[in-house]
Amino acid sequence: MSSAELPAPSQTGATSQERPRSRPALSPSRAGDYKQCPLLYRFRAVDRIPEAPTRAQVRGTVVHAALEALFGLPTGERVPDRAAELVKPAWERVSTESPEVAELISADNLDEFLAEVGKLVQTYYTLEDPTRFDAEACEVYVETELDNGVPLRGFVDRIDVASTGEVRVVDYKTGKAPREFTESKAMFQMKFYALVLLRTRGIVPAQLRLIYLASGSILTYAPDHDELVRFERTLSAIWKAILEAGASGDFRPKPGKLCDWCNHKALCPAFGGTPPPYPGWPDLLSTEVVAAKENT
Repeated sequence: MSSAELPAPSQTGATSQERPRSRPALSPSRAGDYKQCPLLYRFRAVDRIPEAPTRAQVRGTVVHAALEALFGLPTGERVPDRAAELVKPAWERVSTESPEVAELISADNLDEFLAEVGKLVQTYYTLEDPTRFDAEACEVYVETELDNGVPLRGFVDRIDVASTGEVRVVDYKTGKAPREFTESKAMFQMKFYALVLLRTRGIVPAQLRLIYLASGSILTYAPDHDELVRFERTLSAIWKAILEAGASGDFRPKPGKLCDWCNHKALCPAFGGTPPPYPGWPDLLSTEVVAAKENT
């Protein structure tokens, strides 16, 4: 689920070797992890060390679930009162699918939590009128492989297609809008989705739209073809670096201002910690390291 995705559920006593290892690929979040800190990428994508969800992440996930359900209704029913009725079922769905979140939001705090979600959902109506258009799809899983073998995948909150064929990519954010949109993680994420649509549909989205519910604002951007081709090269370079680190096991920490909020700080050698033994890179990707080098 885009930026509101919950971390892996806690699994007491489970190790990365005990959990199935899927083929790694680049998503906006994993690419962002590697850019921020290669060791963070390893902890999340290779070791897959569970992280407990935060209240903010759970709130974001429930908001996304409510808005997804909203667009599942007939157009005329997508009114504010009906949206308010979707909040509690959205919570029940999320807490059922990820039981660990129920432990984070106690019964005594549930009403307050649902009120926070409801407020964000109602703010949505100050920014868009969902009774005036239909979405082509919500919570869309997108996946492709670039010509040089780089695998891309992710979830798009919403894709709109105009009657004239123009495509709009929409993402809901439950935080506040960044000061510098063009350099933000959100922009990176949206260009990622735009590139996937370019490679799967052969079209450049006419608009990338980020809806910031906490600040009640919308940021839009119109990418162009050449820009997305350059971005493709950026992703290819990130994937090449990941494959080389995966082959050697050399995922180095990159200390920065976000370290104090890292779930894995105690395991980081930059702070006196010791990472778990490197589990190795999946054998099925062993030839990709060679391919990446040949494509430089």
